[in-house]
Amino acid sequence: MLDLNTLAEFSRGNCISICAFLVPANLLVTISTIILVALHRPSYQVWQSVGIASFFASVMILHVYTWFMIGVVMAPTYILLCLAITCLVTNLAAILFQRRYSSSPSLSN
Repeated sequence: MLDLNTLAEFSRGNCISICAFLVPANLLVTISTIILVALHRPSYQVWQSVGIASFFASVMILHVYTWFMIGVVMAPTYILLCLAITCLVTNLAAILFQRRYSSSPSLSN
């Protein structure tokens, strides 16, 4: 069975390496989602990118909550939480933007 206490200890013990991976991963995949939408790529490519970005952002939120569980309330925890939430909202906005404008006719002739 999965022991959440051990998982939280692992998360806090390896914070530097976890954040060193998750911060660039969140930014790169979210930027790639925006680029895919801007280039009018097919929906399955956008959804794939959004799924990966949402996974990374959710892992970062869970990682930050392991610090909140032990009472660590500092600027980096809030910055990382805001980054993850911003990535989630940006990916949601990209999906909504693609759905709204993919079916509308092009304005150029």
